[in-house]
Amino acid sequence: MLDLMKKAALAAGDVILEVYENPISVTEKTDGSPVTIADEMAEQVILKYLDETGIPVLAEESVAAGNIPTLGERFFVVDPLDGTKEFIKRNGEFTVNIALIENRQPICGVVTAPAFGQGFAGGTSGAVSFPIENGVAGSETSIFVSGDGPMNIVASRSHGHAALAGVRKSFNVAADVSVGSSFKFCMVAKGDARFYPRFAPTCEWDTAAGQAVLEAAGGVVLAIDGAPLSYGKTENKFLNPFFVAADDAELGRRVIQRMRELAD
Repeated sequence: MLDLMKKAALAAGDVILEVYENPISVTEKTDGSPVTIADEMAEQVILKYLDETGIPVLAEESVAAGNIPTLGERFFVVDPLDGTKEFIKRNGEFTVNIALIENRQPICGVVTAPAFGQGFAGGTSGAVSFPIENGVAGSETSIFVSGDGPMNIVASRSHGHAALAGVRKSFNVAADVSVGSSFKFCMVAKGDARFYPRFAPTCEWDTAAGQAVLEAAGGVVLAIDGAPLSYGKTENKFLNPFFVAADDAELGRRVIQRMRELAD
């Protein structure tokens, strides 16, 4: 299944880069968020690959169009172009996200960053990174969370929050890097950052694949209530609560406790 997801993400990345190299036309969804033809084309490519599995697919652009599948215990979650704002800015910080959910938790996922020529995958056998050249994946390298070292953190480039200053102070943060899209999860997964606190709204397709990669690398993703971030939240229109992605469960719990205090 992970191989199929990887092929789908690579094919979607090719379509996205074709659009990226030309003038980009932007429109707005009903919620005011931007969307481009690259989002829509990439999603159609991914859906064609995943269709053969017969597993329901919760995909961002389909949901925006009102096409919400009936979700069982097993379903895919897809964001064909995460970081559309970064795509429009042409800073390269956008990703393709595909995850497989079982019993409300991501069990495997793929994140590719087409403009950076990088890809990440995670599942039961661990997490890996791989280079991408001309739409083809190169040799995989195992990745692992840091677990110690300088308290470097990563935060959203386009969605900051005043409470982040309190988190930085509480954990004596050595460095704070702002990055767009699910690439933030991958930075924690490969040991470049210790944690990623999120105080701004996200949807399930923004986080599922990154969570799968990070957890496969040894990290955790905890919601503001301290429980693992879960999926299939139809009652909340697939919106996530505030959360932290961390390289260690104990660190994650400490960050969440401080986030709760700052969010009150």
